[in-house]
Amino acid sequence: MSTPETVVALQLDSRHEAVDWSQMGRWLISRIGYPLAGIAVLLAVWWLGGWLIASNPDTEPFADFAPAPAFARLQELLANGYAWQAAGPSLERIGLGLFWAVVIGVPVGVGIGLFASLREITHVPFQFLRMISPLAWMPVAVLAFATWDGAIVFLIAVAAIWPVLFSTAQGVRRIDPLWFKVAKNLGADGWQMLRKIILPAIGQDIFAGIRLAVGVAWIVLVPAEYLGVTSGLGYAINDARDTLEYDTLAAMVVVIGVIGFLLDGICVSLIKRFSWHHQD
Repeated sequence: MSTPETVVALQLDSRHEAVDWSQMGRWLISRIGYPLAGIAVLLAVWWLGGWLIASNPDTEPFADFAPAPAFARLQELLANGYAWQAAGPSLERIGLGLFWAVVIGVPVGVGIGLFASLREITHVPFQFLRMISPLAWMPVAVLAFATWDGAIVFLIAVAAIWPVLFSTAQGVRRIDPLWFKVAKNLGADGWQMLRKIILPAIGQDIFAGIRLAVGVAWIVLVPAEYLGVTSGLGYAINDARDTLEYDTLAAMVVVIGVIGFLLDGICVSLIKRFSWHHQD
């Protein structure tokens, strides 16, 4: 025979199970349902654009830009390795450009965040320089570097350095000054404060800047690879355009988008990893 206490306990358990299922349903919708809906809308717009292009006699030669030919061609490019061969040099250039952006941007950002005088001195020059399109530096890069690869890496670094630099500086300025006072009272020198206080505290800000830098660098990379080089995703797109292979062009655009999405996901994971210092 069930006692009143047993009945109440069973009712509470059933309510907890209902709540858990409800929470799981909301989680599935937010994490899976919404992204799939967004992808479906994107594909629908792409398909509609392809249909409009194919139905117009003036634009019919561009009909292979539609989703069906593009994905069929993408499967071929992945199978024969062409997509991987094109992505490799581009990723190498992106990596080198981001490396130099971080190597230069983080120390300068720390200095700007720590010293008000340096921040005032560099404000106008930095704001002026960051407003110049990185591609406008192409003639300078060609003259300054012996290879096109070096010029492209330079352009990527020029584009990527500003998000890293300013995000780092902002992170340093948000550090509680009390931390520095406590460290000094404990006998910490400048190097120890940098390693134990500043860098751990601004880790999230650095990777947030890198996340923005990846997007900017990815945009700069493709047009930069149109000129001078015979490898990379930008070169593959330009070559497909010249040979009127619009299915290949669309397939390489998909590759660029997927790689960019994955790189952004890596940056988001790193930002979450270093988010502890913003939590109470």
